[in-house]
This record gives sequence, structure tokens and C-alpha cells, in this order.
Amino acid sequence: MENNTTSDILKIQGFDISPNFMYPLFFLLLFVYLTLMCSNIGLLVLIISEEKLHQPMYILFCNLAVNDLMGNTVLLPQLMAHVVSTERFVTYNQCVAQAFHSHTFGSASHMILIIMSIDRYVAICHPLRYASIMTTKAVVVLSASAWAVSLVLVSVLIGLTVRLSRCRSVIQNAYCDNASLFKLSCEDASINNIYGLFFTVVLFSCSMGGIAVTYFRIAVICWIKKSKELNNRALQTCTSHLVLYLIMLWSGFLTIILHRFPNYPDLRKIAYILFHVVPANLNPIIYGMQSRTLRDKIIQILQRKVTPT
Repeated sequence: MENNTTSDILKIQGFDISPNFMYPLFFLLLFVYLTLMCSNIGLLVLIISEEKLHQPMYILFCNLAVNDLMGNTVLLPQLMAHVVSTERFVTYNQCVAQAFHSHTFGSASHMILIIMSIDRYVAICHPLRYASIMTTKAVVVLSASAWAVSLVLVSVLIGLTVRLSRCRSVIQNAYCDNASLFKLSCEDASINNIYGLFFTVVLFSCSMGGIAVTYFRIAVICWIKKSKELNNRALQTCTSHLVLYLIMLWSGFLTIILHRFPNYPDLRKIAYILFHVVPANLNPIIYGMQSRTLRDKIIQILQRKVTPT
């Protein structure tokens, strides 16, 4: 039943969890959150503290780590609290802030991965010119542009929703996102749907198009040169990036598509959580192990810890 109210207190529908699974799920989410926090913060500290790692490629790793930390800190602590609570309430402003940061996380993830694919293309196809093309300044400008575009797109998205009046107070989700927010209104939300579609098409077209073009060029160069060393380098550096991108892409697609099918609410909620936590846990592991310099530093630190003085 709809509540005709403009109260600033919203109720989160959340998951319908049996009491027997409440605490196991809570500790699973806590473990996932602590793991991604430790791995991403550890990666950031290592890159910042080691002068040898002050290179353009590692600036992109830092961008990805900061984005993963931000996106999951906005989502998981509140989700864990709601798992063990029978009263799942949030203020409207908190809900708007969560939706804003969550959508910024999603759009920035796509933008950063586009830049990383360009970085891989230059490194593999133009190794002698890599240092002159992918300078620190160029990567900083590209990173700032990625964040700026994400913030502008999401600001307009959330701004169009905030202008709507509210006649409901129940978020039909386990978290706050833009679609759940504008569904609180009884007004015509056609503009929101149109801009949401525009936002999705622009983001996914740029993301998929940019990565497809760079990987196609890499594949062509590898096929023309027929160098075993080049092929191995391309396979090593591109496979992990592509796998993580596909995981993020399909979980994002599922979330968007399932918003149009209200008969599968729990599947949509799970897809959205996977979109946040799976790449955030895999990114520091895969990219950390992929980079030889970073991998050697990690192994060196671990050996220092376990070797008796």
C-alpha cells in the first residue's frame, strides 16, 4: 500500500532473510568489506610510499582503488546494519547521498577502465613512445576528466529526481539508487526515464566502444607482428582487465534490466551488490599480481614479515 506522505524518513525494503541466516550473512558481508578495505588501502599505501611506483600506470590503479573504497563504503556498512535490524529506516538526504555516490562509483568505474585500456594499447602497440605519450600529466588529466564527466552526468541524474515531490516512503530495494528514489513520486517521471536511458546509453557506448576499439587494435598489431613475446605480454596484461570489465558490465546490465522486471526484486538486489563487491575484491589482487614491479614489492614485504630477524 502506498503511503501518502512527504516524510523525510524512508523505509528500506531490504532482503527477506530468515533469522537463521541473518548473522551468517552479516559476517559474510563483513568479511567481504574488510577484505576489500585491507587490499585496496594496502595497495594505495604501497604505491604512495614507494617512489619506484610513482608512475602513470599506478596512478590508474590508485583511481580504481579509491573508487572501489568509496563505492563500497557507501553501500556495505548500511546494508550490514539493515541485515541484522528489523527497523530499516534512512533519511531522504542520506538516501540521496547514497544514490549519488553509488552511481558515481558505477560511472567512474567505466571511465577509469577506458583509460586503462588506452594505457594498455599504448604500452603494447607503441612501447617506445609509451613514456612520451602516457606521461604523469597526461594520466592525471585523463583521470580528472573521467571523474568530472562522472560527477556531471550523475549530478544531473540525481538532480532531476530530487526536484520531484514524494507520495511514498518505502524504497523498494535493499539500497538507495536513482530508480528507487524517483519511484517514490506520483508525478510524471518521463524526463527521468529519458535522461536515465540517455545516461546509460552514453556510458555503456563509450565504455564498450572504447574498450572494443583498443582491444581490436591490440589484436591486429599482435596478428601482424606475429611476435611470441608481444602475444604473451598482450595476453598477460589484457586478459585480467577484460575479465574484470565483463564481470562489471554484465552485473551492471542485470541491475538495469531487472529494474524493468519487478517480479525479480531479490535477483536485482544481488546483481547490484555483486557489481560493487566482486570487482573491488578482485582489482587489487589481479592488478597487483599482474604488475611485475608491484608484485615484487609485495613479495619483498611479505618475506620481510615472515623472515626472523
